[in-house]
Parts: sequence; C-alpha cells; structure tokens
Amino acid sequence: MPLTLQIHALDGEARAGTMTIRGIEVQTPAFMPVGTNGTVKAVQVESLKTMGYNLILGNTYHLHLRPGDELIRDLGGLHQFMNWDQLILTDSGGFQVFSLAKLNKVTREGVTFQNHLDGSRMFLSPQKAIEIQENLGSDIMMVLDECLPIPSTKEQVAKSIELTTDWAKQCLEARTGQGNLFAIVQGADFEDLRIESLESLTAMDFDGFAIGGLSVGEAKEIMYGIANACVPRLPKDKPRYLMGVGDPLDLLEAVEAGVDLFDCVLPTRNARNGSLFTPYGKLAIKQLRYKEDPRPIDETCSCPACASYSRAYHRHLFLAGEMLSGMLNSLHNLTFLHKMMADARAAIQEGRFAAFKMDFITRYNSGQPD
Repeated sequence: MPLTLQIHALDGEARAGTMTIRGIEVQTPAFMPVGTNGTVKAVQVESLKTMGYNLILGNTYHLHLRPGDELIRDLGGLHQFMNWDQLILTDSGGFQVFSLAKLNKVTREGVTFQNHLDGSRMFLSPQKAIEIQENLGSDIMMVLDECLPIPSTKEQVAKSIELTTDWAKQCLEARTGQGNLFAIVQGADFEDLRIESLESLTAMDFDGFAIGGLSVGEAKEIMYGIANACVPRLPKDKPRYLMGVGDPLDLLEAVEAGVDLFDCVLPTRNARNGSLFTPYGKLAIKQLRYKEDPRPIDETCSCPACASYSRAYHRHLFLAGEMLSGMLNSLHNLTFLHKMMADARAAIQEGRFAAFKMDFITRYNSGQPD
C-alpha cells in the first residue's frame, strides 16, 4: 500500500499532481468528502464514484465508539463494511477527543476522557489510535495530536507541540506496516512554533504531512498566514494536507499556497441546511424569491439536483423537511467542489492559476444574479 506522489505542474507554489495508493490515482489538489460514521451523510457510495471521488475520510473516534473498530475489522474492514472499494483516510480521533469529550488527564502516554455517548471513562494513546485505524483498514492514517483552541498562550502551545511531536514518534513506532501515516503540524497561531513543529516532524519518516488546528473559528488571515508560512517548507515529494477546510474561497487560497488535500463537513452540512454553492456564491434555497423559480440551482452544473429539478421544487422539499432535500443538496455541493478542484488543477497545468482564482473570487462574491 505504499503511497507515491508525482507532481505534474507548478504554478507559483500551487501544484497539480497524482497521488497513488493501491493502484488508485487521486488527482491533486483534491477535496475529500467526510464520512464520519462510515457514510458521507445522505450520499450513497455509488453517487460519490459517479461524481468522481475516490478518496473519503472516516472518523476514528466515532467508529471506535460505535459500532466498534474490532467489529468492523472482523467484518472485513471499513472498505467492505461500507461497500467502498476506493481509498479511505482516517483521522486519529484526537480532534473529537479534545472537542467533544470531557477531558480528565493528558500525559505523554495519552489522554483519558469521558466519551460523549454514555460518559464512560476511556483512554486513547498513540498506540491505540494506530491500532484502531489499522483495524479499520485505513489507506492513510493520522497521528494522535493535541488540538488547542485559538487563542491559547504561547507557553501552552509550546508545551503542546512537544507532546504532539512525541505522540507522532510513538505512532510511527506503533504501526505494523498497514496503511500510510501522516504527521500533523500544530502550533496554533504562532508562526515560529508552527515552523518548530514542522521541522521536528519532517525529520521523521512520515508518508505525508498535515496542518491541523486551523479552520476552528480563527480569523481567515490567521489561517492563510499559517498556510503560506508552513506549506512551502513541507517536503515537496510528499502530500500536504490542510485539515478541516471546505469553503470554496479558503480552498483556493490554500491551493495557491501549495496544499494537495482537503476535507471538511461544510459542503454536506451546508447542504442539509439549504445552503448551496454556485459560481455566484451561496444560494439560500429557503428564500421566498425561489418560490416560483423554474431554473436549476446552477445552470452550469450537471448534477442530478440541477439536471432534473427546479429551485422552486428544491425550496419546497427543504421547507417540507423532506429527506430528499438533503440528499439532492449534498450531491450538488459535492459536485460543485469536485468540479472547482478539477478546474483549479487545469489552471495550474496551464500556468494561469492566479487569473483563475481572481476570476472565481470576483464572480463568487458578486452575489446571485436576478
């Protein structure tokens, strides 16, 4: 299952390439839909393939709690369990532990916490995070990291990146050879600590590198600044992954910085809330202006939601609380992002990414035309 990355074109720091695992090729830069519980919410795996996706994210924390990683292992692994024969990246569970659970203690050995489902006391170590992900059969595993909020004090962050670096080393030593392993650069909003974290991690033999702890409510300028400072310093022959980013404008900023991979629940969560991506910005389908609108969500989109149904019908489904609303809206938002990333790759290959980005942002910020 070794990972290979071939870079085909550079345009400034932006790069277009092919990441290959198990003979499956992922064209980068690429967005990964999030399948928290072994499913991308409201979307069948057949639809993901039709849209062109071949890499999705699974959530270690949630799958460990329910139905259990050992059960999934015994049933053939997560790929077979969810009938997905393409690639799966799993996060380590660290973000959920630090954001959802009630923490009891954090040490070099791991983190003790109460899970959010039944309040039971649990322990997650670097070794356990790897064991769970190997049970799931992940193609790309993530190291266990400590996720601090922004803002945090510099003293807190400095101590945290020491722990995260130590945990990363333990994860590297714990893997048995199944799956590729990515390290996670931390450091909150302190550029010097981010670079310190990056240098410590890149000295170890990981298969790829991620930047974590961003897109958690901080100002956009902070996220962009950290990405531009860190990404060009990451190894050029390994994938670069910016975690938790899914807004179209944020994606383009990060692509320009040289990021290869992204994930976020935003496209499907927005979809279920009736917020739809279009070339002219987000369309709130519940608005009265769409009550009698016969046009598709996006006249340039070929997804089933646009090919077969009017805005008026989508509005009706959403206001009526019909499940079909979230399903169609999710298909649309994921189709939009897949096409946007394909267009970005083409622009990089043709040496016109800066112009593409400027045109996209200008149109996206212009608002819905009448």
